[in-house]
Amino acid sequence: MVGRNVGEAAVAEHEKYKSRHSILQSWLVATKGLIYTIRHERNVGLVCFFIVLAVFISAFLRISAIEWVIVVLCCGIVLTCELLNTAIEAVTDLACNQEIHPLAKIAKDTGSAATLAASVTSLIVAAIIFLPKLFH
Repeated sequence: MVGRNVGEAAVAEHEKYKSRHSILQSWLVATKGLIYTIRHERNVGLVCFFIVLAVFISAFLRISAIEWVIVVLCCGIVLTCELLNTAIEAVTDLACNQEIHPLAKIAKDTGSAATLAASVTSLIVAAIIFLPKLFH
C-alpha cells in the first residue's frame, strides 16, 4: 500500500510540473540538454562534426531532394541514438552509484550498440549516395 501511495504522489507531482511549464520552456530545457551533451560528451561532438561534414558534402555534390531527406534522417537518427545513449549512461550511473553492476553494463553496452548500428547504417547510406557522385 505504501508503494502505491508513493507512486500516486509521484504522478501528482509530475502533473503539477507539466502544468507549470510551457512549450517554450520545454524547448529551452531540451536545448540545454543538447548543449550540455555537445560540451561534455566527446562522441556527441564527433557526431555533430560528421553531421556538418555530411551537410557540406551533400551541398557540394548537389544531391537530390529525396537524398537530402535521407541524409537528414540518418543524421537525426544517429544524433538521437547518441543522446539517448548519454541519458541511459547517466541514469544507470545514478541508479548504481557508479558501481559496475552486470545489468548496468548490459544497459550501457546496448545503448552504445544502438548508436553503433545507426552510425554504420548511416555510413552505408552515405556511401550509396555520395560515392557514385564522387566517381562519376
